[in-house]
Order: sequence, then C-alpha cells, then structure tokens
Amino acid sequence: MMKILITGFEPFGGEKINPAWEAVNSLPSKIDDIDIFKLQLPTVFRASGLKLFEAIDLLKPDVVICVGQAGGRFDFCVERIAINIDDGRIPDNNGHQPIDETIFKDGENAYFSTLPIKAIVEEVKKAGIPASVSNTAGTYVCNHIMYSLLYYITKNKLNIRGGFIHVPYIAQQVIGKKNTPFMELSTLTKALEISIRATRDHCVDIKVSGGKEC
Repeated sequence: MMKILITGFEPFGGEKINPAWEAVNSLPSKIDDIDIFKLQLPTVFRASGLKLFEAIDLLKPDVVICVGQAGGRFDFCVERIAINIDDGRIPDNNGHQPIDETIFKDGENAYFSTLPIKAIVEEVKKAGIPASVSNTAGTYVCNHIMYSLLYYITKNKLNIRGGFIHVPYIAQQVIGKKNTPFMELSTLTKALEISIRATRDHCVDIKVSGGKEC
C-alpha cells in the first residue's frame, strides 16, 4: 500500500482562501490503492519546513507532493527545480521577508524534483486540463518548501520521492479582476488525483519535451 503525503498552504497576501489547500483538502483519503494524508502548512518560511519534517517523520510516506498557489499562471504547473535562496517579494504570514538568504547553508545550490514531472503533465493534459513543466518555483515560500523537502530527503537518505506543483487561482478569487486566469476547484482536484496516479504508475519519468517555462 502506497502512502502519499500531500500539502497545501494557508491563505496569504491578502487572499481569503488558498486554492492549493482547497484542492488538497477536497481529495479523498484513498485513491485506488493509495492512502492520502493531507496537511495544511503555514505560509511562513522556516515554520513550514519544520511542520513538514515532523509529518514526514510521523507518517513515513512513500511520496510527498507539496502544492502552492501561483496567481496569474494559466496552467497546472509541475515544478522541475528548487533553488537554495529565499527572496520574499512580500512578507510571509509572520511578517518575515528574507532577502537573498540561503535556505540551508549545507545544502546544494538546487535540487530537482524526484516526481515523474513529465508523466504527470502528459496525463493531466490527456484529461483536457492545461498543464506544463515549470522551470522556476520562484523565491517565496513555495520554493522554500520544495527546497526544504528535497534537502530533508537527501540529507536523511530517505526512500521518498518528492516535488512541488503550482496551481492557478480558482474562480472566486478573480471576481472583479479583469483578465486574470483561473481554474475551477473541481478541475484542480481532478488534476491532483491524476498526478497521484501518475506518480504511482511511473517510477521512472517519460522522455518528452517539456522546456516551456510557466
């Protein structure tokens, strides 16, 4: 039986909801033969990683998928890489705004996702949902948690696959905002279910072009 830990962030930046957590929380607790464990993370640089590490130690999952909001993006974006830098465009929910700070001094400059990112994108697109490989997770808390996850797995030699997915706004967030892309919550939840199945089915990623940057 596979165990997948999937996380979403609390609202931030003046938003009342976070589509990442709304979609994660809408997932069932079981998908086929996969047990799903859901966790809401604070949108706070250091605290988010500490909460994630505690959950990993407790649950010992086979896979960890972190999900975050990327307002303004059109696609369901599966991230390729996280970099070892915090550079907050706005303060986090604790009012902390690191500028050009290293996340972990003993970490690599960057870590690559160990999810089958291209298989996920292809399966999501087959369902008629716009999806892309993204080559930048930014430098805010989303990149921070992706980097922290992969750092923790690497440093502790854990047999866990992990990575990050960015999702667009959902409909209720764009009321009164002209020309702002969004997806329906049900679409995001479906895309996450597909991503979970694709991760189970592809221990090795497929070889297709995925050079577009979201």
